[in-house]
Amino acid sequence: MTTDTRTRSRRTALVGAIFLMATSAIGPGFITQTTTFTAKLGAAFAFGILMSILVDFVVQMNTWRIISVSGKRAHEIAHAVVPGAGHLLAALVILGGLVFNIGNVAGSGLGLNAALGLDPKLGGALSALLAIVIFTVKRAGMAMDRLLIVLGLVMISLTLYVSIVSQPPIGEALTQTVLPDDIDFAAIVTIIGGTVGGYITYSGAHRLLDSGTTGPEHVREVTRGALTGIAVTGLMRYLLFLAVLGVVAGGVVLDTGGNATAQAFESAAGEFGRRAFGVVLWAAAITSVVGAAFTSVSFLNAFSPALAEGRPRSWATVAFIAVSTVIYLLLGTAPAALLVFAGGFNGLILPIGFTILLYAAWRRRELLKGYAYPAWLLGLGAVVAALTWYMGAVSARAIFDYLAG
Repeated sequence: MTTDTRTRSRRTALVGAIFLMATSAIGPGFITQTTTFTAKLGAAFAFGILMSILVDFVVQMNTWRIISVSGKRAHEIAHAVVPGAGHLLAALVILGGLVFNIGNVAGSGLGLNAALGLDPKLGGALSALLAIVIFTVKRAGMAMDRLLIVLGLVMISLTLYVSIVSQPPIGEALTQTVLPDDIDFAAIVTIIGGTVGGYITYSGAHRLLDSGTTGPEHVREVTRGALTGIAVTGLMRYLLFLAVLGVVAGGVVLDTGGNATAQAFESAAGEFGRRAFGVVLWAAAITSVVGAAFTSVSFLNAFSPALAEGRPRSWATVAFIAVSTVIYLLLGTAPAALLVFAGGFNGLILPIGFTILLYAAWRRRELLKGYAYPAWLLGLGAVVAALTWYMGAVSARAIFDYLAG
């Protein structure tokens, strides 16, 4: 492979990492949460969107930089800092990713049902088959990158259209972004946990390792990639919020106990809006299936080094998707209890893994090859890490209350 070819491949992988992070953060759960909280809080939820973007900025800027400079996966860094911590982190990510993938497959089925009228189970099975094909082709990484880029752009384009035709009160939304009438901390904690925690934290950074974008010499390139990924994620979050806000501000009462997002899109753009919702939901779900499978399996070599690269890793990814799909087909839906547990895992994975990464940047410079880590970024990371530990406690309490009820 020539130098130019390697450079182009690395650049494509960097763009793929950007969209892997962005689309993983915008799954069926995020779409549902955004609609629910916008219906409840109205324009004031813009502040929650802003907070999720700011936390995302700090977490991803640190995570991408630490992992790419060290050239090690998150669990490898964790094990080097605290022996055994890598196995704990890997187990949490894999288990949480597997359970959430059941919901992702279910979301893909619901998306095709809304867009094409297919039976949800058939739609879920076909979507999972597409994801499996992606990982069985010879150049799976490139195929995954291209799928994520195309579907990410489709999601943004359709949501932008609906956000325009729904005619949201943009001036009020911008004001409420920084000066909200109502701050619902529970909503903020929920949206952050669902869009930053779990496997999502590591999706883009682990894709960078596969592309060879590692070492201190690539810091500027990695920083630009992380910033672009955060911008893409933030744009999609805000567009979805505006699309729903326009409908709510127009006087439509959304049924948050049902499919409120489909109702919002249909209210804004009629039959096309309903089908556009189906495409957006399917794109969000199938990219999350790919992201959850890729990232979760990237942690498997904590238990079996043979699964780190090549065909064994591809087949492990196929098995991961297949198991998620079989469970969904047997149950017929994403079981609420399992998703509650997965949400709790997400709330716990973020502070555990993020704190260890920050400690490595602070005290274990040999892991970062002597790189002088920016004090300002480390300081912001410490503040957000404290917040994520609080969020973890909230998540644990939510699980306890759910089980007790």
